[in-house]
Amino acid sequence: MIDELRAGALFSLLPTPQLERVAQRARRLQLTEGQRLFEQGDSADRFFLLLAGQVKLYRLAPTGHEKVIEIIQPVNTFAEALMFLDQPHYPVGAQALQAATLISIDAHDFAAMLRSSVDTCFLLLGDMSQRLRALIHEIDHLTLQSASCRLASYLLQRIPAPHTTCQLDVTKQILASRLSMTPETLSRLLRILSDEVTITVQGSHITLNNRAYLQQLAAACGGVDSTF
Repeated sequence: MIDELRAGALFSLLPTPQLERVAQRARRLQLTEGQRLFEQGDSADRFFLLLAGQVKLYRLAPTGHEKVIEIIQPVNTFAEALMFLDQPHYPVGAQALQAATLISIDAHDFAAMLRSSVDTCFLLLGDMSQRLRALIHEIDHLTLQSASCRLASYLLQRIPAPHTTCQLDVTKQILASRLSMTPETLSRLLRILSDEVTITVQGSHITLNNRAYLQQLAAACGGVDSTF
């Protein structure tokens, strides 16, 4: 488990004694596709490192509408910032999009360890600062760009040069929620790009035929966003 913890940026620079302490109180979890890890509002006494699979973080509106906040990929941590709150509760729900392997970390003990290690505190603050910058960038991206620009940026990020193809690793419904558009809007935009022969869509497989046009479309809205 210590070697697996080192794969996460948050733990990669921790000295061995601290990693051993974390590992002693950690738990390995296996989630099946669709299984929920925690619900919005649950008491937040642990945070997580995803080793394999995918986990979506989402919020539910009073109407029951679900908004995908983030799709966690290996080997990233999530929910760690909550350890600094008194009586924290998860502000989102978490559900496995595919079979997932995680390490669950004792947030209270990790916070206690931080109190005795300035270096570890700064390591965590650096990681959280990068996430804050990404979230601010994403807010700008979602509020200032059109749906077509968001899709163009996403496709360019998923298919970096010199590659020309990608396989969507989430359903179109999840992707639409992540890009803050309806599934119908996403389908319409994909159909328009296909009719223009900018891309070719075969199921979840996308081939990029005209990178220059997508770059022009994304540039009109501020360029490619790396937060997706």
